[in-house]
Amino acid sequence: MKRSAQRAMCAGMITLQAVVLFLTGVVLIGLSDLGAGLSLGIGTGLAAACVVAAGTMRRPLGFWLGHLIQVGTLALGFVVTSMFFLGVLFAALWFGSYVLGGRIDRERAEREVLEEQWRAEHGGQPAAD
Repeated sequence: MKRSAQRAMCAGMITLQAVVLFLTGVVLIGLSDLGAGLSLGIGTGLAAACVVAAGTMRRPLGFWLGHLIQVGTLALGFVVTSMFFLGVLFAALWFGSYVLGGRIDRERAEREVLEEQWRAEHGGQPAAD
């Protein structure tokens, strides 16, 4: 069984986002009135959610959690305006990974079917590239 490109791309992207969101918690201390504990809690909580999402990409829960994390990242823009920019950026990267990874997986599956049909028609000989 081949590894899913969609899962790999989304897990990689959300792991990168975990690092940025953890550091966002530190930045929130200086740029907001939330206080150190709440700021670090928000950053650490979102980063932990990213790690859980990356670890559960084999099931639909991982993708749904990834979608919710994008909403949470965008919502941080109401606390620190610059997070709207990062939220849009990460949402675009997330949905790009989700859509393009799914397309790669579909095209890979279609190719495998066509190769199997070709092998059946040509007596198991590999296709010449």
